[in-house]
Amino acid sequence: MVKIAPSILAADFAKLGEEIRSIESADLLHFDVMDGVFVPNISFGLPVIKCVRRVTELPLDVHLMITSPIHFVERFCDAGADIVTFHVEADSPENIRTALMAVKGRGKRAGLSVKPATPVSALEPFGELLDNILIMSVEPGFGGQHFMDGSLQKIAEAAALVRALGTSCDIEVDGGINRDTARLCIEAGATVLWPGATSSRPPTGTLRSTY
Repeated sequence: MVKIAPSILAADFAKLGEEIRSIESADLLHFDVMDGVFVPNISFGLPVIKCVRRVTELPLDVHLMITSPIHFVERFCDAGADIVTFHVEADSPENIRTALMAVKGRGKRAGLSVKPATPVSALEPFGELLDNILIMSVEPGFGGQHFMDGSLQKIAEAAALVRALGTSCDIEVDGGINRDTARLCIEAGATVLWPGATSSRPPTGTLRSTY
Protein backbone atom coordinates (compact mmCIF):
# COMPACT_ATOMS: atom_id res chain seq x y z
CA MET A 1 0.00 0.00 0.00
CA VAL A 2 1.34 3.42 -0.95
CA LYS A 3 1.74 5.91 1.90
CA ILE A 4 0.79 9.57 1.68
CA ALA A 5 2.81 12.20 3.56
CA PRO A 6 1.20 15.67 3.46
CA SER A 7 3.61 18.57 3.73
CA ILE A 8 3.64 20.81 6.79
CA LEU A 9 4.41 23.70 4.43
CA ALA A 10 0.80 23.50 3.25
CA ALA A 11 -0.49 24.30 6.74
CA ASP A 12 -1.56 27.60 8.29
CA PHE A 13 1.21 28.12 10.86
CA ALA A 14 -1.02 30.42 12.91
CA LYS A 15 -3.06 27.34 13.88
CA LEU A 16 -0.58 24.57 13.26
CA GLY A 17 -1.77 22.20 15.99
CA GLU A 18 -5.35 22.36 14.76
CA GLU A 19 -4.26 21.77 11.17
CA ILE A 20 -2.21 18.73 12.12
CA ARG A 21 -5.01 17.20 14.16
CA SER A 22 -7.28 17.54 11.13
CA ILE A 23 -5.09 15.11 9.14
CA GLU A 24 -4.47 12.44 11.76
CA SER A 25 -5.57 9.82 9.23
CA ALA A 26 -2.47 10.52 7.10
CA ASP A 27 0.35 7.96 7.04
CA LEU A 28 3.24 10.36 7.71
CA LEU A 29 3.78 14.07 8.23
CA HIS A 30 6.39 15.58 5.95
CA PHE A 31 8.76 18.45 6.80
CA ASP A 32 10.90 20.33 4.28
CA VAL A 33 13.79 21.92 6.17
CA MET A 34 15.64 24.47 4.00
CA ASP A 35 18.69 26.51 4.98
CA GLY A 36 18.89 29.12 2.21
CA VAL A 37 22.31 27.74 1.21
CA PHE A 38 21.82 24.24 -0.19
CA VAL A 39 18.58 25.53 -1.73
CA PRO A 40 17.63 29.18 -2.36
CA ASN A 41 14.90 29.29 0.26
CA ILE A 42 14.47 29.14 4.05
CA SER A 43 11.68 27.30 5.86
CA PHE A 44 11.91 26.25 9.52
CA GLY A 45 14.03 24.16 11.84
CA LEU A 46 14.26 22.28 15.11
CA PRO A 47 11.76 24.32 17.19
CA VAL A 48 8.90 23.52 14.79
CA ILE A 49 9.72 19.79 14.82
CA LYS A 50 9.75 19.80 18.63
CA CYS A 51 6.39 21.58 18.82
CA VAL A 52 4.72 19.28 16.31
CA ARG A 53 6.05 16.19 18.09
CA ARG A 54 4.05 17.21 21.16
CA VAL A 55 0.71 17.35 19.32
CA THR A 56 0.72 14.25 17.09
CA GLU A 57 1.67 10.58 17.10
CA LEU A 58 2.08 10.55 13.32
CA PRO A 59 5.56 9.57 12.14
CA LEU A 60 7.53 12.71 11.30
CA ASP A 61 9.36 12.43 7.98
CA VAL A 62 12.01 15.16 7.84
CA HIS A 63 13.71 16.12 4.55
CA LEU A 64 16.86 18.14 5.18
CA MET A 65 17.73 20.40 2.26
CA ILE A 66 20.79 21.72 4.04
CA THR A 67 24.55 21.73 3.71
CA SER A 68 26.68 19.51 5.98
CA PRO A 69 23.79 17.46 7.42
CA ILE A 70 26.31 15.58 9.57
CA HIS A 71 26.18 18.52 12.02
CA PHE A 72 22.39 18.37 12.47
CA VAL A 73 20.95 14.89 11.94
CA GLU A 74 21.22 13.78 15.56
CA ARG A 75 19.56 16.99 16.73
CA PHE A 76 16.62 16.40 14.41
CA CYS A 77 16.33 12.82 15.66
CA ASP A 78 16.29 14.07 19.24
CA ALA A 79 13.70 16.73 18.35
CA GLY A 80 11.24 14.01 17.33
CA ALA A 81 11.93 13.03 13.73
CA ASP A 82 11.21 9.39 12.94
CA ILE A 83 12.72 9.49 9.45
CA VAL A 84 15.62 11.77 8.49
CA THR A 85 16.48 12.15 4.81
CA PHE A 86 19.20 14.38 3.40
CA HIS A 87 20.92 14.89 0.06
CA VAL A 88 23.77 12.84 -1.30
CA GLU A 89 25.02 16.07 -2.90
CA ALA A 90 25.21 17.92 0.44
CA ASP A 91 28.58 16.67 1.68
CA SER A 92 31.51 14.35 1.04
CA PRO A 93 30.84 10.60 0.74
CA GLU A 94 32.60 10.03 4.06
CA ASN A 95 30.42 12.55 5.87
CA ILE A 96 27.26 11.28 4.20
CA ARG A 97 28.01 7.76 5.44
CA THR A 98 28.76 9.04 8.94
CA ALA A 99 25.50 11.02 9.00
CA LEU A 100 23.48 7.97 7.92
CA MET A 101 25.07 5.90 10.65
CA ALA A 102 24.32 8.63 13.20
CA VAL A 103 20.61 8.57 12.31
CA LYS A 104 20.47 4.79 12.56
CA GLY A 105 22.39 4.97 15.81
CA ARG A 106 19.51 7.01 17.21
CA GLY A 107 17.11 4.21 16.22
CA LYS A 108 15.57 6.23 13.38
CA ARG A 109 15.06 5.53 9.69
CA ALA A 110 17.74 7.05 7.45
CA GLY A 111 17.36 8.13 3.85
CA LEU A 112 19.13 9.82 0.98
CA SER A 113 17.71 12.06 -1.71
CA VAL A 114 18.93 12.88 -5.21
CA LYS A 115 18.29 16.06 -7.15
CA PRO A 116 16.88 15.74 -10.69
CA ALA A 117 20.35 15.95 -12.27
CA THR A 118 21.92 13.36 -9.94
CA PRO A 119 21.80 9.73 -11.07
CA VAL A 120 20.39 7.01 -8.83
CA SER A 121 23.76 5.28 -9.08
CA ALA A 122 25.13 7.92 -6.67
CA LEU A 123 23.22 6.11 -3.91
CA GLU A 124 24.74 2.68 -4.50
CA PRO A 125 27.74 3.11 -2.14
CA PHE A 126 25.32 3.71 0.75
CA GLY A 127 22.72 1.09 -0.12
CA GLU A 128 23.10 -1.08 2.97
CA LEU A 129 22.42 1.93 5.24
CA LEU A 130 19.28 3.19 3.50
CA ASP A 131 15.75 2.81 4.83
CA ASN A 132 14.35 5.12 2.16
CA ILE A 133 15.35 6.72 -1.12
CA LEU A 134 13.85 10.07 -2.09
CA ILE A 135 13.58 10.94 -5.76
CA MET A 136 13.16 14.68 -6.30
CA SER A 137 10.86 15.12 -9.28
CA VAL A 138 11.35 18.92 -9.15
CA GLU A 139 14.29 21.11 -8.24
CA PRO A 140 14.36 21.26 -4.43
CA GLY A 141 13.58 24.51 -2.68
CA PHE A 142 10.21 25.72 -3.97
CA GLY A 143 6.67 24.35 -4.16
CA GLY A 144 4.32 24.56 -7.11
CA GLN A 145 6.68 23.15 -9.75
CA HIS A 146 5.71 20.72 -12.47
CA PHE A 147 6.72 17.07 -12.40
CA MET A 148 9.96 16.77 -14.37
CA ASP A 149 10.58 14.50 -17.33
CA GLY A 150 12.89 11.65 -16.46
CA SER A 151 11.59 11.25 -12.91
CA LEU A 152 9.68 8.07 -13.67
CA GLN A 153 12.80 6.45 -15.06
CA LYS A 154 14.69 7.37 -11.89
CA ILE A 155 11.93 5.90 -9.73
CA ALA A 156 12.18 2.67 -11.71
CA GLU A 157 15.96 2.67 -11.31
CA ALA A 158 15.60 3.18 -7.55
CA ALA A 159 13.13 0.28 -7.40
CA ALA A 160 15.63 -1.89 -9.26
CA LEU A 161 18.38 -0.88 -6.81
CA VAL A 162 16.18 -1.82 -3.83
CA ARG A 163 15.42 -5.20 -5.38
CA ALA A 164 19.11 -5.79 -5.99
CA LEU A 165 19.89 -4.91 -2.37
CA GLY A 166 17.13 -7.20 -1.12
CA THR A 167 15.91 -4.62 1.40
CA SER A 168 12.54 -3.17 2.37
CA CYS A 169 13.72 0.35 1.53
CA ASP A 170 10.91 2.81 0.74
CA ILE A 171 10.99 4.79 -2.51
CA GLU A 172 9.65 8.28 -1.94
CA VAL A 173 8.80 10.95 -4.50
CA ASP A 174 8.59 14.68 -3.88
CA GLY A 175 7.44 17.32 -6.35
CA GLY A 176 4.59 17.86 -8.77
CA ILE A 177 2.45 15.10 -7.26
CA ASN A 178 -1.18 15.12 -8.35
CA ARG A 179 -3.65 12.36 -9.16
CA ASP A 180 -2.19 11.76 -12.60
CA THR A 181 1.50 11.81 -11.68
CA ALA A 182 0.80 9.83 -8.49
CA ARG A 183 -0.50 6.87 -10.47
CA LEU A 184 2.51 6.97 -12.77
CA CYS A 185 4.88 7.09 -9.80
CA ILE A 186 3.19 4.11 -8.17
CA GLU A 187 3.41 2.13 -11.39
CA ALA A 188 7.14 2.94 -11.57
CA GLY A 189 7.72 1.64 -8.04
CA ALA A 190 7.11 4.48 -5.58
CA THR A 191 5.89 3.54 -2.10
CA VAL A 192 5.58 7.00 -0.48
CA LEU A 193 4.23 10.15 -2.13
CA TRP A 194 4.66 13.67 -0.80
CA PRO A 195 1.92 16.05 -1.95
CA GLY A 196 3.85 19.31 -1.76
CA ALA A 197 2.98 22.85 -0.79
CA THR A 198 1.82 25.25 -3.49
CA SER A 199 1.42 29.00 -3.56
CA SER A 200 -2.14 28.60 -2.27
CA ARG A 201 -2.76 26.49 0.82
CA PRO A 202 -5.30 23.64 0.47
CA PRO A 203 -8.29 23.86 2.80
CA THR A 204 -7.95 22.27 6.22
CA GLY A 205 -8.55 18.54 6.11
CA THR A 206 -7.69 18.12 2.43
CA LEU A 207 -3.93 17.70 2.78
CA ARG A 208 -4.23 13.91 2.65
CA SER A 209 -5.06 12.52 -0.76
CA THR A 210 -6.07 8.99 -1.73
CA TYR A 211 -4.54 7.48 -4.87
